[in-house]
Amino acid sequence: MASRLLSELKQKISGLELQPSGGGSFEITVDGKLIYSKLETGEFPNEDEILAKVS
Repeated sequence: MASRLLSELKQKISGLELQPSGGGSFEITVDGKLIYSKLETGEFPNEDEILAKVS
């Protein structure tokens, strides 16, 4: 997912940071706002949905 975000949004974003964690956590934040949490949904995010929220 990180490589797709970088390739499709490279002109729109200033950076991308990955932080390893444990316990099944997979969260995506944009400008400090949580836009996706696997802990809440129980599923990994759909890349197209995340791209739509970030763009």
